[in-house]
Amino acid sequence: MRRERIPHLGGARAFVLHKPHPSLAVLTRQLAAIGLEVTECWPEPTADVLGADFLFFDVDLGFDAQFPWKPGEAPMPTVALIGSEAPGRIEWALSQRADAHIAKPLGQSGVYAALLIARQAFEARRCLAREIEDLRAQIAERRTVVAAALILAGAGASEAEAFGRLRALAMSWRVGVEEAARRVCAARVSEQDEGEADGAARR
Repeated sequence: MRRERIPHLGGARAFVLHKPHPSLAVLTRQLAAIGLEVTECWPEPTADVLGADFLFFDVDLGFDAQFPWKPGEAPMPTVALIGSEAPGRIEWALSQRADAHIAKPLGQSGVYAALLIARQAFEARRCLAREIEDLRAQIAERRTVVAAALILAGAGASEAEAFGRLRALAMSWRVGVEEAARRVCAARVSEQDEGEADGAARR
């Protein structure tokens, strides 16, 4: 089983989005001891939050409009600070898809572990999102290839002959099959547009 390397966190920037409270000193002390630069803000983060390496946010008084991004789409690892167990607050916390959480009242430990867990979860989530986008692009390309093959098939041509024609075009144009398929589909759309224009002119 491969072990994850523990990253060095010194110099990282952490934003703490929480109403001013004496207990926050516990959190800021731990973050400073780990080597993070801490910025406290409330009720909304400042514009430079987009450059933060971590974001801690209060679940008890949090609301969607606090963030300059959609729920669950934070561009950095997030740690939820949870005190209330009211169903509505827990539901809101889940909708934010925090990468880690710390229960309130804040204790003298747990922050370092939360930082590491949040970073790993964030990287895994970002990697998964990239994989999903790649798969969607592949599916879209395959649909385009199939559509182009159908265009090239014409009357009576087999599936193998249609794909053979597409591959031959790709070779003659010196492009990939996907690019050739996009050109074939674009040409068909252009032909249809011209046909509609001619029909409208005759009317």
